[in-house]
Amino acid sequence: MTQLVWKKSAVTALMGMAAVVMILPFVWMVSSSLKLAGDIFNYPIEWIPGTWDFANYAEVWSKGHRFDLYYWNTIKITASTVAGSLLTSAMAGFAFAKLNFKGRDTLFLLYLATIIIPGQVLLVPRFILFDYMGIINTHLAVIMPGIFTVFGTFLMRQFFTSIPNELLEAAKVDGAGFFRMFWQICLPLTKPALITLLILTFTSHWNEYEGPLIYLRDQSLYTLTLGLTTFVGEYSTDYPRLLAASTCALLPLIVLVAVFQRFFVEGLANTGLKG
Repeated sequence: MTQLVWKKSAVTALMGMAAVVMILPFVWMVSSSLKLAGDIFNYPIEWIPGTWDFANYAEVWSKGHRFDLYYWNTIKITASTVAGSLLTSAMAGFAFAKLNFKGRDTLFLLYLATIIIPGQVLLVPRFILFDYMGIINTHLAVIMPGIFTVFGTFLMRQFFTSIPNELLEAAKVDGAGFFRMFWQICLPLTKPALITLLILTFTSHWNEYEGPLIYLRDQSLYTLTLGLTTFVGEYSTDYPRLLAASTCALLPLIVLVAVFQRFFVEGLANTGLKG
């Protein structure tokens, strides 16, 4: 028993040290965002600023940097993508898990196989298609590719598979159709999976850089990832304000994970992805 306790303590200590190492860059970023430009690269590192400069944050949110516009654009794109992704993934996952139709499993395997295609390979075909559709330099070009996600469909299918078929048979006896079984019976039971997908999709598209870089041209349409580049000049970088802006950009992700962490872990465990 004592040996088991020591092993658990050693693993806990090791994981604790790894967590500290992982969080140190974030702590340095927050600390440096409150420093004067000349103090950021002092050696040894000053984890607590000698002079606290909150003006960096005030400057970031001033009208000159348009950071509030970039923030709104990112919220708009991410919210639209997450909503679309949750809807399409849930409906497709339910169809592949609970509806019996010819070629269902083969179609699912073919759809799942497309996950091996790197996203960069699709940039040029998508650009040509979106240019033909006339949506280049609009937020729609960034939103559309994220609405349909193979991983989201797989995640939801795994969760729907765990729901007993007897529950749907009883609903069918009561006269419920497929849509009612999906919307009123199955979907409320998939809250952990939906929240897991929400967090993963939100994180992915909040931090997306390639899509906005390729499809957006006007600075008024920029997202946060592109907006951060405005603090980097040709010959110099405004590090204090860049780090302050980066800290502000990360806050929604931290809040989201902190609020939904319990459902996130439960969703991964129930879908068999925890390992």
